[in-house]
Amino acid sequence: MQADLSANLHLLWRAGFGPSASQIPELNRLDKKLVYKKLMEGASLKPEKITVRTDTIEGIMKGFQVDGKPRELSKEQKAEIRKENRQGVRNLNLLWLDHMVHSENQLREKMAFFWHGHFACREVNMLFQQQLLDIIRTHSLSDFKTLLREVSKSPAMLAFLNNQQNRKQQPNENFAREVMELFTLGRGHYTEKDIKEAARAFTGWGFDLSGQFVFRKQFHDEGLKTIFGRTGNFDGNDVIEMLLEDKNTARYICTKLYRFLVNEEVEEGIVANLAEFFYGSGYDISSLLNKIFLSPWFYEKKNIGSKIKSPIELIVGVRRILPMQFNNEDSLLLFQRLLGQVLFNPPNVAGWPGGRSWIDSSSLMYRMRLPRILKDDESPGLKPKDDDDLMAGQREPDLAKMVSQKALSVHIKWQEYTSLFQDVSKDKLGSSIAGNLLQAGRTDLTLVHNHADQSGRDSYIKSFTVQVMSLPEYQLM
Repeated sequence: MQADLSANLHLLWRAGFGPSASQIPELNRLDKKLVYKKLMEGASLKPEKITVRTDTIEGIMKGFQVDGKPRELSKEQKAEIRKENRQGVRNLNLLWLDHMVHSENQLREKMAFFWHGHFACREVNMLFQQQLLDIIRTHSLSDFKTLLREVSKSPAMLAFLNNQQNRKQQPNENFAREVMELFTLGRGHYTEKDIKEAARAFTGWGFDLSGQFVFRKQFHDEGLKTIFGRTGNFDGNDVIEMLLEDKNTARYICTKLYRFLVNEEVEEGIVANLAEFFYGSGYDISSLLNKIFLSPWFYEKKNIGSKIKSPIELIVGVRRILPMQFNNEDSLLLFQRLLGQVLFNPPNVAGWPGGRSWIDSSSLMYRMRLPRILKDDESPGLKPKDDDDLMAGQREPDLAKMVSQKALSVHIKWQEYTSLFQDVSKDKLGSSIAGNLLQAGRTDLTLVHNHADQSGRDSYIKSFTVQVMSLPEYQLM
């Protein structure tokens, strides 16, 4: 079997966050099926748990008790707890970002990133976010049934969607609505009455201070409910089962996955076949991915270089191909804010819209400057929009100050990258570099060559690489 570099790069960008410098040599000799096999082998590894704190809310609150009895917290104490939570979520962000860059389990992290957007949750509690991330990473490749149940019972989601306040005779519809509209069926496949009745079924679902799901029977509506034309004394578990029994759920998930993994322009016939397969497999996620990544249509020319990289995909992808260390990792949070995607901080419950929404005049300028900023330790010199100057709903003045300061110090391990081209002749050096970096392709590299540093081979490789990464084509995968 003959290696196809373009197909292999396409696979690694869609089933992961692009190639690492160490992977490049094998991409020129391995068939895409073998590359995918290695991805699946990595996915079989149990994910390392990402932890920023090991105690519980209950444990934290004990520090504010006298003889085991709660006492009123002062403004200063409440502010300290909020500060700890903000720092915890920021640390969680950076730790997960680091896993995306360095983990051999690229497929799992990429799918966890997908589910992170699908089950968008803007919860300020670091322990709840940590728990939800663990659920998503653990079940990102198993089956959607388990993933949906676990996410639906997570304190983070129950708190974010107000189900802790959902009680009989005072139902709160937020949770029931989003479970149908955003997590399973999609719009148009339920009625307002279904939502109202499902909200009654979810009454009593909540959590305790240890971060565990609890069913509070005293708050549950025991009356008959009619949902999707069926009547019974339903509870939340029954609603989840009904949603999974509906084939529209499989169709909705497959459509979102197709847009995420293949192309923003959906091929309805392909998605219909994927949905039928997904439903018949019992919502097995790994089997569905096999179906996608091993299909000839996935590698068709129209699907290669057709998607705009999300900010996270861009940041992680650059760091994978150019191994680097940050002396100030908070700058990575700044990059996320400037580009418009901060982990654990979606704009709303629908998550990030993606596609062309990633690109506007300011974000495109910053995207194209990012490689040069990293190479030269250049000050970003840009200010986030006011509505982006947040982390989990809280103003971040310390990060805002970083924008006007030269707080960026990056060490790129160039030797690991430049050594990839040690056997490439000088006349083919530019095309070889571009071939490893660009998915959309570029026929004329004359201007890139003319602006590259010609003083030496390594200088040429470094400057040519940065120039290519600064092209509009590098924004595509």
